[in-house]
Amino acid sequence: MTLSLPSSDSDAAAELARLAAEIAYHNARYHTDDAPEISDADYDALVRRNAAIEAAFPQLVRADSPSLKVGAAPAGHLAKVAHAKAMMSLDNGFADEDISDFDGRVRRFLSLAADETVALTAEPKIDGLSCSLRYENGQLVQALTRGDGAIGEDVTANVRTIADIPATLTGSPPAIFEVRGEVYMAKADFAALNARLLADAEDPDKARQFANPRNAAAGSLRQKDASVTATRPLRFLAHGWGDASIIPSETQLGVMQAIAAWGLPVSAMLVRVDDVAGALSHYRMIEAARADLPFDIDGVVYKVDRLDWQDRLGAISRAPRWAIAHKFPAERAQTILRAIDIQVGRTGKLTPVARLEPVTVGGVVVTNATLHNADEIVRLNVWPGDRVVLQRAGDVIPQIVENLSRDETRGAWPFPTHCPECGSAAERDPGEVDWRCSGGLICPAQRVERLRHFASRQALDIDGLGITNIESFFHDRLIAAPADIFTLTREKLLMRERWAEVSAQNLIDAIDAKRTPPLDRFLFALGIRHVGATTSRDLARRYGSLRALVQVIRHALHVRRTTPPAIGESDEKHLARVGKLLASVIETPGIGPEVALSLVDFAAEPHNRAALRDLLRQVRPTDVVHTTRDSAVSGKTLVFTGNLESLSRDEAKAQAEALGARVAGSVSSKTDLIIAGPGAGSKLKKATELGIKVIDEAGWQAIVAGL
Repeated sequence: MTLSLPSSDSDAAAELARLAAEIAYHNARYHTDDAPEISDADYDALVRRNAAIEAAFPQLVRADSPSLKVGAAPAGHLAKVAHAKAMMSLDNGFADEDISDFDGRVRRFLSLAADETVALTAEPKIDGLSCSLRYENGQLVQALTRGDGAIGEDVTANVRTIADIPATLTGSPPAIFEVRGEVYMAKADFAALNARLLADAEDPDKARQFANPRNAAAGSLRQKDASVTATRPLRFLAHGWGDASIIPSETQLGVMQAIAAWGLPVSAMLVRVDDVAGALSHYRMIEAARADLPFDIDGVVYKVDRLDWQDRLGAISRAPRWAIAHKFPAERAQTILRAIDIQVGRTGKLTPVARLEPVTVGGVVVTNATLHNADEIVRLNVWPGDRVVLQRAGDVIPQIVENLSRDETRGAWPFPTHCPECGSAAERDPGEVDWRCSGGLICPAQRVERLRHFASRQALDIDGLGITNIESFFHDRLIAAPADIFTLTREKLLMRERWAEVSAQNLIDAIDAKRTPPLDRFLFALGIRHVGATTSRDLARRYGSLRALVQVIRHALHVRRTTPPAIGESDEKHLARVGKLLASVIETPGIGPEVALSLVDFAAEPHNRAALRDLLRQVRPTDVVHTTRDSAVSGKTLVFTGNLESLSRDEAKAQAEALGARVAGSVSSKTDLIIAGPGAGSKLKKATELGIKVIDEAGWQAIVAGL
């Protein structure tokens, strides 16, 4: 199916901004919080959409583009360590044709003859947590999670508790060798762990239960206390390597056999095949055996076997050219839809949730599934009592994909016209698919969700203030708005059940520690629609202080109130025109009409302004301090274009700002310097026409180094 693309640069830029924020959010939920909210298939669809738009509009590739990133920033409670060699991600294939295309790309890049054999290795793609093990003189000295690919978390003490990972290698390994692989939890071990957690809980209704083996493995490996990790049944499977003083073979398979000989587990299903046909045959065999394997897998990974060819192929942005993951289709099962409930999120979004007759899909018992929105209910024509087909894509959130009891003669299930939590009217904006509660902060569901978001890890990160405590404090009327969090006292907590001196003081200390949050975290914590972590960071960097940002938004609010619709202009076109005006007023790279409208709509609500005033009586966001040094580009305007191969766009932008330069998103007569990587297109052409100086990535690194 051909994807429809935006029709203009402005539409494409707005969608890329939305996709960057949405993908960054889901990356953090998966990699940092170990709490994914969407399926692998849905996530992959977002990434493919982003890639398609970037291919059609290469001049609009953002500095924070998901195509330039791997994973997410490491969490806060473990030490951060830079990888000696970056841990990259993999491009995905979903059909046999994708693998044939991969083979064709390899052949074209290497200029191979048609009859030249391109041998590949093929092995199961374990659904676990990526980990890099550094051995020096055969001794394990360090273990790091992938993190964002450049910087990982130090989990050395935790890894030493995993029986699969030897502290000392056997044989004669190189002086330095980093083994890379997946820490995972077997299906049977996962079930036993959840059963033990339930049995040990004082209150079974509040027992912590892991959603799937991947979450269990990630949560267990990233414990603060290694003794907790030691009680968890973790395992390890090697699939590659990083930094190494000597490579013990000239082929991928040969190195993996050497790693196995040193005492590390390697997949028994790792083979070398001579061509695509052999790779697909092995894929079919692994797919057929998938349900009976002791661990979860979500595909098969192919790698070019010859290492000299791998070196020549190199990498592009976040992934090597010499490898690809062939993902499995989602697993399916049939069950009965018992009820449709409506959940209200922090932005007021009404999400229908299917309550199901329990059914096992891919080794996991499923009782709930998402129905996405009212339009999806109409499309499926589902009613309670129907037999439905359930899909569990990527082993995360299940969804209903087919209704086996469909009856075209009946009407659609009546989606509520009022919020089930507060009774306020449900509204749907023109062009939107989601219905939202109009109650705002008077809606208890939105208040609880906004409080949870405010204290969450990416926002103010208040240790100890999780959803359980927030719900309890809210229902007992201790807190109703973010400002109330800072009015909690040790005495108030000690009056409650299960609170002791130490726990009460710890929470108060954690709250007090967040009274001067960084500006970007404060902005993200406000929970403004469409304003994610990346957008908050962009706004903070652009304006530097809350006072400066508020002044600009006040001006934008005035513009909105004084811009009437043109004669004959529809509401939708008027809103689009106003959005573009507001984006030009806010004037921040990556902030399009949709985000600009959200910021102004937030400021237009009296209860939001009142909540912000109350909050600012308790906290004081810190200004952004730009530390710069004199350089050859101080005071100049730069534009990065094309693919940067040794650093991310965010890192390049940070380097430029530290050198006293300004980074722009487009080329104009005011541009002083272009840094062009491979694939540079219209921006490079325009720079050449304007006579602007152009350098490559190596030239930029020389400027950074002060050469």
